[in-house]
Amino acid sequence: MHKEQTIHWGIIGLGKIAEKFATDMQKVSNSKIYAVASRTLEKAETFAKKHQATMAYGNYEELLSDPKIDAIYIATPHSLHKENTLMCLQNNIPVLCEKPLALNRFEVENMINAAKENNTLLMEALWTYFLPHYQKVLELLEQKHFGNILKLEADFGFKASLDPSGRVYNKTLGGGSLLDIGIYPIFSALTTLGIPKKTEAKATFFDNGADATCNMIFYYDEAIARLKSTLVEKTNTEAIFTCETGVIKINSRFHEPTTVTLISNNGEEKTLDFNYNSIGYNFEIEHFNQLIRTNKKESPIMSFQKSTELIDLLDLIKAQIGLSYQ
Repeated sequence: MHKEQTIHWGIIGLGKIAEKFATDMQKVSNSKIYAVASRTLEKAETFAKKHQATMAYGNYEELLSDPKIDAIYIATPHSLHKENTLMCLQNNIPVLCEKPLALNRFEVENMINAAKENNTLLMEALWTYFLPHYQKVLELLEQKHFGNILKLEADFGFKASLDPSGRVYNKTLGGGSLLDIGIYPIFSALTTLGIPKKTEAKATFFDNGADATCNMIFYYDEAIARLKSTLVEKTNTEAIFTCETGVIKINSRFHEPTTVTLISNNGEEKTLDFNYNSIGYNFEIEHFNQLIRTNKKESPIMSFQKSTELIDLLDLIKAQIGLSYQ
């Protein structure tokens, strides 16, 4: 594929995240929303009109059979990620699947194996990884700007609307705080401190069995990470790295476009502003487009190994708090 050739995207699942994704597509050159699919044609047509998509389909099979599709973004509920991804990969269509990639390690392995067997690109859409402020923090930590990390404190919490049929609350769809938002604090620990030596986790639950709050501690040889997710209270939603000679603080809300404050132990303080002019999904789109244009089958950033490590941690926490989606 020529480096300037337009990438024609399809979207499966047309909820709030898909709206943000489609909005940011306008920021990406040589890339467009070409087709969208929903279980109802009316919803697909409304979405297509709003985001200038050429085609609207009332089922996923019709979208998959459209020869003009270059890539598909999957934004369906967590419990459908594996099924929807496999459909695309079996049609040799590159897939950017919203996080978490699936409900458990077994499903993630099935998806990765299908990508390899069909020689087709697959990537988990953990958009935070591609945001410039997060990449800058990774760079500062790698360079030991303030020395080694001693402690990470990361949280993500908001008061959710407890709609029994809503995706966030619905356990059968993979709802609850852990998979929906707890994945971000866990991700922040994994990408900066690596795989912990030991983990502890405690949770509270809604009446339907979905986890309402999850408190986690990750232990490392020289550091500790205290992580939290909750759907019953608004938290600062910051990621604070306490290092030997200073603090690197990703300000609220750390998982999306924001600022970074550097505070040295002698009191000097500096805030880095990244002047975002988008919601932030354009960065992962640009990365994925580049993978397609260079015929890559796996991201060097959000790699299969990283997705596997992430789901392993999620599975471990689920086991410790007694959470199952069966």
